[in-house]
Amino acid sequence: MTRKPQSRGTCQYCGEETAKSGMAKHLVKCSKRWETIESAKQPDEIIWHLRVQDVHRKEFWLDLEMRNSATLEKLDHYLRAIWLECCGHLSQFTVGGSAGYEISKKRKADEVFTVGAQLLHLYDFGTTSETDIQVIGLREGGATTKHPIALMARNLTPEYLCQECNQPAEYLCMECLLEGSRNENCFLCEAHIEDHSHQEYGEPIQMVNSPRLGMCGYTGPADPPY
Repeated sequence: MTRKPQSRGTCQYCGEETAKSGMAKHLVKCSKRWETIESAKQPDEIIWHLRVQDVHRKEFWLDLEMRNSATLEKLDHYLRAIWLECCGHLSQFTVGGSAGYEISKKRKADEVFTVGAQLLHLYDFGTTSETDIQVIGLREGGATTKHPIALMARNLTPEYLCQECNQPAEYLCMECLLEGSRNENCFLCEAHIEDHSHQEYGEPIQMVNSPRLGMCGYTGPADPPY
């Protein structure tokens, strides 16, 4: 069996591209990150290192720093902005998986996090996005930004191939996705969207770096909120 290539991502400090499995170690050593930390002007506190990834599509992942004083509500807002928000759906955090107990979004990181702790974030209880949040480390010092959360690294946009020419795709056909067979390719390149006849669910949508693409009304933009 051919092993699926490991997802890769980019460090937001130095721009280095690293395998997902090596990103946490890279961030510990990254000189540009430490320069940013040393020049921080925020009060000292505990800063948590979170590895965030989609439960079902693990090629989508983020490495975040979250301030100890920030609430889970701030993390919810961040995940909505960078990955999830489409129609103002409800969301919640749980411990113990989807059948576990809910944690209030009003709780602060210092009330919830310990190294090794794992939370699940659920967004939209119809077409649900499930996001795994693992606390993989901490440091003491100033936050690198005035905001409650900082993006340290994220996955590169996964590469998909056009159903017509097998070249890199830029668009997703919702009709192919929803009405086709499980194995049907639903991706298209720029050159083949105009001649594609499927319009039942609107025109093909441009692909963005989010695991929610193709779910409910999500179209992106999948950008960090700050």
